[in-house]
Amino acid sequence: MALKATIYKAQLQLSDMDRNVYADHNVIIARHPSEADERMMIRLLAFALNVPADDNKGKLDFAKDLWDVDEPALWHKDYTEQILHWIDVGQPDDKRLMKAAGRAEKVSVYSFASSTPVWWKNIETKLTRASNLVVWQIEAAESQALAKLAERSMQLQVTVQDGTVWMSTAVGSVEITPRRLTAGD
Repeated sequence: MALKATIYKAQLQLSDMDRNVYADHNVIIARHPSEADERMMIRLLAFALNVPADDNKGKLDFAKDLWDVDEPALWHKDYTEQILHWIDVGQPDDKRLMKAAGRAEKVSVYSFASSTPVWWKNIETKLTRASNLVVWQIEAAESQALAKLAERSMQLQVTVQDGTVWMSTAVGSVEITPRRLTAGD
């Protein structure tokens, strides 16, 4: 018998001063049995950093990347099913990223392992044609601290200002400063 996803719920209160996005979101996250708290929380961080100000061009949704290799961690599709934004977390290979760059208007990657510099050095030159790709590095210490905030039911306050993110719950608070590794749009 296959293991089933564990459902996590987050009430996300977002104040993104960099993008002028202020909203509350009730988020349901299906956590794959093989997924760690750290990766799940990075997906939640990616949601907060990329959720559009309104749904005029569709919604940003959690996808099934761990169940279906043809899907990212999150994606923003318009109402015609065109992929506007493909968002991966971790260290996807260059072939996956080039394929995503051909399918979506914009591709973002949030890499959070301490091995990110080695991974990036090995694939950076293979991705020069993907002008719509942006890769972000989250320091391992920050992502590990973020993982400690994970609970089955969370109330998260997310504040973004000058490229720095503060995520806090009743359990604690974490400061995250994503570092851009690419020069894409």
